[in-house]
Amino acid sequence: MNILDTIIAHKRTDVAARKAAIPASALEKEVMFSRKVLSLKEFLLDENRTGIIAEFKRRSPSKGLINGTADVVEVTSAYAKHASGLSVLTDENFFGGSTADLKAARVNQVPILRKDFIVDEYQIMEARAMGADVILLIAACLTPAEVKRLATFATQLGLEVLLELHDEEELEHICDETVLVGINNRDLRTFKVDIERSLAMARKIPDNRIRIAESGINAVNNILLFRDNGFRGFLIGENFMKAENPAKAFEDFVQELNAAKAR
Repeated sequence: MNILDTIIAHKRTDVAARKAAIPASALEKEVMFSRKVLSLKEFLLDENRTGIIAEFKRRSPSKGLINGTADVVEVTSAYAKHASGLSVLTDENFFGGSTADLKAARVNQVPILRKDFIVDEYQIMEARAMGADVILLIAACLTPAEVKRLATFATQLGLEVLLELHDEEELEHICDETVLVGINNRDLRTFKVDIERSLAMARKIPDNRIRIAESGINAVNNILLFRDNGFRGFLIGENFMKAENPAKAFEDFVQELNAAKAR
């Protein structure tokens, strides 16, 4: 199996165990379950913000440990000053994330994406209960019918859905409920980054969707290029998290971006 297959196999076992430990009825009673959700779509369309979805990520299967000392509240609070949204990894086994990380990041009043490998409605209820505003559905590990089912369930709970694509054949996964469509520049099976292929693929996404570029963004010029090609969102994690001071790295990046846009 490739790494994505391994992750999904583990995820199904993990979800089954969590379901047995905490029933869905208990999740519905959590304080955050009924909170007013913030719209990532609206924040991305706000010209006063950067369009950046800044990610808090401790490690990854391809890079290993990225940052084992960063404080989630300190970092995400710095991100929230200029970011259009936050992305918080909640997968523990492969990315070192946790539900606690997202709950801690909820002190910020910007939309939060639960970054995980969602295969079951229970995980969507978890996302609502922990204070997320958006869930991620990855086309590479779901059928179009599964995306439709899970996205419908999420929207019924008031959450937005970010559908992640990588290959053109995955365009058929787009449905009415997936207004936010991301293109992962990194192949989740091989971890190779190919921005040019993503730009070509973006032209085939319907114009009534918000395009989001994911992964492999490490320079302001990347954002300018994606923006020129119709993207409104830019998910960036490793570029900031690998710095000794992620908050400062983000602030410096935003200043450079603003200067470039002003020219």
